[in-house]
This record gives sequence, C-alpha cells and structure tokens, in this order.
Amino acid sequence: MTISIIVAVILGMGFGLFIFPETYIDQVSYIIDFGLCTLLFFVGIDMGRNKNLLNQIKANGLKLLILPVMIGMGSIIGSIVGGTLLGMPFNESSAIGAGFGWYTLSAIELSKYSAEVGALAFITNVSREIIALISIPFIAKYIGKYECIASAAAPSMDTCLPVISEFTDANTSVVAFVTGVLLSSMVPILVPLFIQMQM
Repeated sequence: MTISIIVAVILGMGFGLFIFPETYIDQVSYIIDFGLCTLLFFVGIDMGRNKNLLNQIKANGLKLLILPVMIGMGSIIGSIVGGTLLGMPFNESSAIGAGFGWYTLSAIELSKYSAEVGALAFITNVSREIIALISIPFIAKYIGKYECIASAAAPSMDTCLPVISEFTDANTSVVAFVTGVLLSSMVPILVPLFIQMQM
C-alpha cells in the first residue's frame, strides 16, 4: 500500500504539471472531496461494524484527550525549535506548527499575515501529511500504533484515517478519528493566537 500511495502522489503531480490545465482545478477539488468522502464512508462502515465501539471509547478514557494535547504540544515545540535553527521569529514558527497538518486553513490564515509565511505553512503541512501517509505502515510495524496518529495529527481524522485503519486496528482508528477532530478544532484558535504573539 505504501508503494501505491507514493506512485499515486507522483502520478498526480505529473497529471497536475502536464495534463490538467488550471481551468480544471475546481473540478479536481470536487473529485477529491467526493473521493475522500467515499473513503471515509467505508472507513466509517468498518468502524461501525465493531459492536464494541462505545466500550472502546470508554476504555480509552483520558487517552482520547491526552493524546491530542501531547501531539499538539510536540508539533508546536518541534516547529519552534526548527524555526529557531532557521532564524525564524517565534510567532511565525509556532503558528506554522499549530497547523497540525491542516494545510488549507493554516495557509489561508497565515497568508493574511504574510504571503511568504502562508506559503511556508502550506508547504510544511502538506509535507507533513505526505510523509505521514508514506511512513504510517513502517511506524505501525516497527514503533507503535498511536505513533501513527502522532505523525498524521489533524489529517488522522480524514485523509490519513484509511491508512491508519489498514495498518493498525479498529480501536486505534477510533482514537485517530477523535484525535484528528480535536486537533482540527484547535487549529482555527491556535494559529491566529500564535501569529499575534511578539517575543
């Protein structure tokens, strides 16, 4: 599946560069939305077939809240460290990290502050999602199930959920979905908050 993902991304880039003109970009976005909804529908069926879903949510308890908080903190602290090494201001690097892989919203929000920061947020968060999609099978096999969720962050509720579901189990898929929802809900709050900070 990892090879399929890499090949699909490369083919998509090739089609975007050489085949589809810019006038088709709106239609492509509709196709992406439809495909993603279809994927999530079937992941939902797989999760719904699990009769112990509510029991699994109860069994996870605080883990469902602690995991997104720790992933969020790790993402922001990591981006601050990386930004410091690159000579970026604290507010810019922390705001980019607070995107948690949600490249569209973070890029739009940060473009209001600066086009360059918005572009960097887009590239950074898209890269995070692509790296997560490629690395989740290896992380699941050699490191752990919850670490797969950490690599994806916010996209663990949508684009990365099918891959997480494929390489882990139903319980991890539930945790991934809840984690993605909570992290996604924090993005519109934290990104504007961090970008306004001055140190």
